[in-house]
Amino acid sequence: MIQSTAISDFKYTDITQKIIGCAMRVHYELGNGFQEVIYQRALAIEMQEAGLTFVREYGMQIEYKGIDVGTRRADFVVEDVIIVELKALSALEKVHHAQVINYIEAYKLEVGLLINFGSKSLEFRRFVHTRIKGSAESAVLTVKRILGYMGFLLFVICNLAFGITIPHIL
Repeated sequence: MIQSTAISDFKYTDITQKIIGCAMRVHYELGNGFQEVIYQRALAIEMQEAGLTFVREYGMQIEYKGIDVGTRRADFVVEDVIIVELKALSALEKVHHAQVINYIEAYKLEVGLLINFGSKSLEFRRFVHTRIKGSAESAVLTVKRILGYMGFLLFVICNLAFGITIPHIL
């Protein structure tokens, strides 16, 4: 039986909510149409003002069979626990989801956010690396996470519609 789960039951919810709130403020101020680096710089300002600690362009050596084959840089690692990957595209594709999942695994973290500033409305996806791939428990956790974030998004939209600003929500 699937039970409802509060957003606060998810790992690092307080941090992901702050990051998403910061991204919403950036998108509200800048809109869509800029290059990714512009949003990255603006998001860094917002996250700093929100009191989040982060590293921009955090590099990771990628190895294949124990041999260094290159470096990849995540846009942000926030609070040493969350990967944040930014895009400025008209639409996200599965390959972008795979990129975040690969980063989570490569950086040995559990949570990742994919944020797209390129569409008319801000898009974001939360990814969680579960060590129980393919199990029924993993599927239930995924459903709970999706339902929880849909509730959070509805909460944010309703509060914005009634004139309450994001800092008061988060």
